[in-house]
Amino acid sequence: MTPWPYLDVHQSRTHEPTPYEYKLAATLEEVFTKEGHELADVVRGLNSRQVHAPDGAPWTEDTFRAEMHRLGA
Repeated sequence: MTPWPYLDVHQSRTHEPTPYEYKLAATLEEVFTKEGHELADVVRGLNSRQVHAPDGAPWTEDTFRAEMHRLGA
């Protein structure tokens, strides 16, 4: 019997992450560690590392927000 409360770290996951999602997550961790947590820092960090938005364009604050919403973050 599993003790309560039980937390499954992937409880909201609907699918295995794609290679794009893994790359984005790893790059975000690096940006948060080295450049900051503000939205402008994140967008600048992703673009400087050439990790582009799903359509291949550079990130903007609006496209980053939309992608995080789509991914459920």
